[in-house]
Amino acid sequence: MRIVVLLLSLLAFQHVLAQKSAEALLPHYPDWMYKNRLQELDQKTPIHLDYNSQVQAFIEVYTVKRREHLSNIIGRSEMYFPLFEEYLAKYDLPIELKYLAIVESALDPKAKSKSGAMGLWQFLYHASKMFELKVDTYVDERCDPVKSTEAACKYLQYLYHNLNDWQLALAAYNGGIGVVQKAIERSGGKTDFWELQPYLPAAVKSYVPAFIAVNYVMNNYNRHEVSANPPLLAFNDVDTVYVSKPLTFQQVSKASGTSLDILRWLNPSFTKDFIPANDEPTRIFLPKSNIVNFVKSEKSLEEAGGPVVNIRPIGDISGRKKVKHIVSKGEYFHKIAIDHYCRISDIMQWNKMKNRDLYVGQQLIVWHPLKDDRYFFVVGEILHPEKLNWKESLLATE
Repeated sequence: MRIVVLLLSLLAFQHVLAQKSAEALLPHYPDWMYKNRLQELDQKTPIHLDYNSQVQAFIEVYTVKRREHLSNIIGRSEMYFPLFEEYLAKYDLPIELKYLAIVESALDPKAKSKSGAMGLWQFLYHASKMFELKVDTYVDERCDPVKSTEAACKYLQYLYHNLNDWQLALAAYNGGIGVVQKAIERSGGKTDFWELQPYLPAAVKSYVPAFIAVNYVMNNYNRHEVSANPPLLAFNDVDTVYVSKPLTFQQVSKASGTSLDILRWLNPSFTKDFIPANDEPTRIFLPKSNIVNFVKSEKSLEEAGGPVVNIRPIGDISGRKKVKHIVSKGEYFHKIAIDHYCRISDIMQWNKMKNRDLYVGQQLIVWHPLKDDRYFFVVGEILHPEKLNWKESLLATE
């Protein structure tokens, strides 16, 4: 056992040395240079872009620890920034607010937080009602790039009109206007974000520094030798069509010649690969090059009765990892199946069981769903620095 621990420690040490060596080769600049670059950006916007150690910590998350994520974000910006800029201009808001969606969702329209917030702008369910974003079995308009962007603009405008300071408005976007107003009261009336920080919740404290850091990295990523990962499509490669009857994504995909992956990416608000019937025609997005194909074929498409439900075969292990479960006192089959997001029939198949008899201490093989790591929330990297801990990263790969 000691030898195993020693080998793990040696591997971990080598991992750290390799990581440190790799990071040492990346571009690093003195503090005054970061400050000067942010001052240049600060002169172009009414949102104060201050520089301090908190901002620097987030800059390093993007330019050192999460460079691949930043490359993906830069690529996605080619799709979403023109849309954001259009609506920010419509509501007479600072264009730099487009960077807020990076802090919120890393520009992933299907991003989902632990609290259940969804989409590019991370609206909670109750907030969706306030902005008339429809959420039902088939549609979640919090994930609709156009409708959620307009809702975010309305909300940001409202917050600024109430707080008269963009840094406070940003904090309120994350924590709620009531949280910021209460912090102002507890502080004795302070209205400077940095002076107000001690009175704010941890996530809200980090929100403005993260936003400032994103402004920096999106304007200086070349200086840190980060390049864009090309998006599936850019904004100008996409256009809209309207459908007037219920259709499945499979029908649209075949009629237009668009892959299901691209169709899902362009239309993230449809949660079941199904476009339901509406009183008015429903807008969908397609690659411009495929729209003519779809228009020619649409009339011949039959109305779909509903989404096709694919039932997972008993014992299927795709998208799952093997774990051992030790039966404890009072546990029963339903609870074990619920805890591992599977069915009793799956557990019986995996363990070649002929009946449902369980006993305390019994070892069961269970295939648990793989953790979805698609979504990157930068504030969590500073609030939970263990996510960047080399020991945990190493052990997670064992």
